[in-house]
Amino acid sequence: MDNVVVRDVPIFISDRYNLDYHQKAFLHLCELLDGYVSKIIISFLDEYKNVKNNYKVLKYKKIIDEDYKEIGISFSKSASIHNMTVQTCFEDKNLTEYGFIKDECISSSLAYIMTGKKYPLWKARKELLCSCVSMVDIGVYNSCKHFCKYCYANYDETIVNDNCLNHDVNFSLIIGKISDDDIIKI
Repeated sequence: MDNVVVRDVPIFISDRYNLDYHQKAFLHLCELLDGYVSKIIISFLDEYKNVKNNYKVLKYKKIIDEDYKEIGISFSKSASIHNMTVQTCFEDKNLTEYGFIKDECISSSLAYIMTGKKYPLWKARKELLCSCVSMVDIGVYNSCKHFCKYCYANYDETIVNDNCLNHDVNFSLIIGKISDDDIIKI
């Protein structure tokens, strides 16, 4: 149960995705995951370049203190009923006053639990503003055809389509193949 980390991200408020929607969706998520996970990590929408470029589609609103309070109370209650905790990672509003845990998504202690390895030099990824440790990711930027308008990992649909054309179902890489000039490190 502790080796599975679930993220419910990003939370943003709009006419379509209002507080009631998020509260019901989070409760449903907790119901589905009851007995399978002990923690759910949430985060709020970050205004990455892609998010700003898609504002007209997303129509997100500024989350105010009252919204954070409602989310904090509701999510904590839903998680508690299902024997889970809720955590934020690198949020201005960490909601600890409502019982949330404030920690890195991938802390060095969690990395140790997941891998059984402890590296004294495990440091935060330079491209992130938080202090999550660098781990191997299974994703590749501009490779998901869901085209979520809030996603930081997709920022060019043309590149996504081109990358997907390079996918080979018979090969272990997400995009492309290993070439003679690639360097493989174990």
